[in-house]
Amino acid sequence: MDYTAKNAEHVDFGGEVDYSGHQWFQEPPPRPEPQPVVEPYIPEQSVIMQNEAFGFALGAAPNVLYGRYKQYGQLGVLAWCSEFGELIDSLKELGFRGNMFVTTRTQALRTCEEILKLKLDIEMQIILMYLSSQVMRLRRFLDGERQWDDYPAPKFPLDYRQYGPS
Repeated sequence: MDYTAKNAEHVDFGGEVDYSGHQWFQEPPPRPEPQPVVEPYIPEQSVIMQNEAFGFALGAAPNVLYGRYKQYGQLGVLAWCSEFGELIDSLKELGFRGNMFVTTRTQALRTCEEILKLKLDIEMQIILMYLSSQVMRLRRFLDGERQWDDYPAPKFPLDYRQYGPS
Protein backbone atom coordinates (compact mmCIF):
# COMPACT_ATOMS: atom_id res chain seq x y z
CA MET A 1 0.00 0.00 0.00
CA ASP A 2 1.29 3.46 -0.89
CA TYR A 3 1.36 5.74 2.17
CA THR A 4 2.96 8.74 0.48
CA ALA A 5 -0.38 10.07 -0.83
CA LYS A 6 1.10 10.83 -4.23
CA ASN A 7 -0.48 9.77 -7.42
CA ALA A 8 2.04 8.02 -9.61
CA GLU A 9 0.08 8.98 -12.76
CA HIS A 10 0.85 12.68 -12.42
CA VAL A 11 4.43 13.77 -12.63
CA ASP A 12 5.48 17.40 -12.18
CA PHE A 13 8.55 18.11 -14.25
CA GLY A 14 8.99 21.53 -12.61
CA GLY A 15 8.31 23.75 -15.60
CA GLU A 16 8.77 27.47 -15.01
CA VAL A 17 5.74 29.70 -14.53
CA ASP A 18 5.78 33.00 -16.39
CA TYR A 19 5.38 35.92 -13.99
CA SER A 20 6.53 38.64 -16.39
CA GLY A 21 3.11 40.41 -16.63
CA HIS A 22 2.54 40.43 -12.87
CA GLN A 23 3.06 43.67 -10.99
CA TRP A 24 4.44 43.17 -7.51
CA PHE A 25 3.83 45.37 -4.42
CA GLN A 26 1.60 47.93 -6.11
CA GLU A 27 -0.70 48.40 -3.09
CA PRO A 28 0.69 48.64 0.43
CA PRO A 29 -0.71 46.13 2.91
CA PRO A 30 -3.54 47.43 5.08
CA ARG A 31 -2.40 48.83 8.39
CA PRO A 32 -4.06 47.46 11.50
CA GLU A 33 -6.22 49.95 13.30
CA PRO A 34 -4.82 51.11 16.62
CA GLN A 35 -6.28 49.48 19.69
CA PRO A 36 -8.68 51.67 21.64
CA VAL A 37 -7.31 52.95 24.91
CA VAL A 38 -8.89 51.00 27.75
CA GLU A 39 -9.61 52.90 30.90
CA PRO A 40 -8.06 51.35 34.00
CA TYR A 41 -10.47 49.41 36.20
CA ILE A 42 -11.50 51.47 39.17
CA PRO A 43 -13.53 49.32 41.56
CA GLU A 44 -16.53 50.66 43.38
CA GLN A 45 -16.18 51.62 47.02
CA SER A 46 -18.37 48.68 48.09
CA VAL A 47 -16.03 46.22 46.32
CA ILE A 48 -13.02 47.75 48.07
CA MET A 49 -14.76 47.50 51.43
CA GLN A 50 -15.74 43.88 50.77
CA ASN A 51 -12.17 42.91 49.95
CA GLU A 52 -10.86 44.70 53.03
CA ALA A 53 -13.41 42.89 55.20
CA PHE A 54 -12.46 39.53 53.70
CA GLY A 55 -8.79 40.32 54.20
CA PHE A 56 -9.41 41.11 57.86
CA ALA A 57 -11.53 37.98 58.38
CA LEU A 58 -8.97 35.78 56.65
CA GLY A 59 -6.14 37.31 58.66
CA ALA A 60 -7.96 36.61 61.92
CA ALA A 61 -9.16 33.12 60.99
CA PRO A 62 -6.19 31.12 62.38
CA ASN A 63 -6.36 33.01 65.69
CA VAL A 64 -10.11 32.50 65.93
CA LEU A 65 -9.68 28.79 65.21
CA TYR A 66 -7.02 28.44 67.88
CA GLY A 67 -9.19 30.37 70.37
CA ARG A 68 -12.15 28.10 69.67
CA TYR A 69 -9.92 25.07 70.10
CA LYS A 70 -8.63 26.34 73.45
CA GLN A 71 -12.11 27.27 74.65
CA TYR A 72 -14.22 24.35 73.40
CA GLY A 73 -11.73 21.70 72.28
CA GLN A 74 -12.41 19.57 69.25
CA LEU A 75 -16.06 20.61 69.03
CA GLY A 76 -14.94 24.23 68.79
CA VAL A 77 -12.89 23.26 65.73
CA LEU A 78 -15.96 21.56 64.25
CA ALA A 79 -18.11 24.66 64.79
CA TRP A 80 -15.39 26.90 63.37
CA CYS A 81 -15.18 24.73 60.24
CA SER A 82 -18.85 25.40 59.60
CA GLU A 83 -18.30 29.16 59.87
CA PHE A 84 -15.20 28.90 57.68
CA GLY A 85 -17.31 27.10 55.07
CA GLU A 86 -19.67 30.08 54.97
CA LEU A 87 -16.67 32.39 54.52
CA ILE A 88 -15.46 30.21 51.64
CA ASP A 89 -18.87 30.36 49.97
CA SER A 90 -18.86 34.16 50.23
CA LEU A 91 -15.32 34.32 48.82
CA LYS A 92 -16.33 32.12 45.91
CA GLU A 93 -19.28 34.37 45.16
CA LEU A 94 -17.00 37.41 45.26
CA GLY A 95 -14.57 35.69 42.90
CA PHE A 96 -17.25 34.58 40.45
CA ARG A 97 -18.44 38.17 40.18
CA GLY A 98 -14.87 39.15 39.27
CA ASN A 99 -14.41 41.40 42.27
CA MET A 100 -11.70 39.53 44.20
CA PHE A 101 -8.46 41.43 44.53
CA VAL A 102 -5.08 39.74 44.28
CA THR A 103 -4.34 40.75 47.87
CA THR A 104 -7.48 38.96 49.05
CA ARG A 105 -6.49 35.83 47.15
CA THR A 106 -2.95 35.95 48.55
CA GLN A 107 -4.27 36.42 52.09
CA ALA A 108 -6.63 33.46 51.66
CA LEU A 109 -3.80 31.18 50.52
CA ARG A 110 -1.61 32.37 53.41
CA THR A 111 -4.49 31.71 55.83
CA CYS A 112 -4.78 28.14 54.57
CA GLU A 113 -1.09 27.57 55.26
CA GLU A 114 -1.34 29.09 58.74
CA ILE A 115 -4.38 26.98 59.63
CA LEU A 116 -2.58 23.77 58.74
CA LYS A 117 0.52 24.83 60.70
CA LEU A 118 -1.46 25.19 63.94
CA LYS A 119 -0.65 22.55 66.53
CA LEU A 120 -4.12 21.26 67.27
CA ASP A 121 -4.35 17.91 69.03
CA ILE A 122 -7.48 16.60 67.33
CA GLU A 123 -8.25 13.00 68.23
CA MET A 124 -11.55 12.78 66.33
CA GLN A 125 -10.29 12.08 62.84
CA ILE A 126 -13.55 13.08 61.18
CA ILE A 127 -13.05 16.65 62.46
CA LEU A 128 -9.48 16.67 61.16
CA MET A 129 -10.70 15.47 57.78
CA TYR A 130 -13.47 18.10 57.75
CA LEU A 131 -10.97 20.87 58.54
CA SER A 132 -8.63 19.62 55.81
CA SER A 133 -11.47 19.41 53.30
CA GLN A 134 -12.52 23.01 53.96
CA VAL A 135 -8.94 24.20 53.45
CA MET A 136 -8.71 22.05 50.32
CA ARG A 137 -11.96 23.49 48.99
CA LEU A 138 -10.70 27.06 49.34
CA ARG A 139 -7.32 26.23 47.84
CA ARG A 140 -8.88 24.43 44.90
CA PHE A 141 -11.00 27.50 44.15
CA LEU A 142 -8.09 29.93 44.43
CA ASP A 143 -5.42 27.88 42.66
CA GLY A 144 -6.80 24.78 40.98
CA GLU A 145 -3.58 23.88 39.17
CA ARG A 146 -1.33 23.49 42.21
CA GLN A 147 -1.05 20.36 44.35
CA TRP A 148 -0.42 20.69 48.08
CA ASP A 149 1.03 18.04 50.34
CA ASP A 150 0.96 19.79 53.72
CA TYR A 151 -2.30 18.29 54.96
CA PRO A 152 -2.18 16.42 58.27
CA ALA A 153 -2.30 12.65 57.96
CA PRO A 154 -5.22 11.00 59.72
CA LYS A 155 -4.25 8.54 62.45
CA PHE A 156 -6.72 5.71 62.15
CA PRO A 157 -6.12 2.55 64.18
CA LEU A 158 -4.69 -0.03 61.84
CA ASP A 159 -5.11 -3.13 63.97
CA TYR A 160 -8.78 -3.68 64.74
CA ARG A 161 -7.97 -6.37 67.32
CA GLN A 162 -6.54 -3.77 69.72
CA TYR A 163 -9.94 -2.09 70.08
CA GLY A 164 -12.39 -5.01 69.81
CA PRO A 165 -13.26 -7.91 72.09
CA SER A 166 -10.56 -10.59 72.28
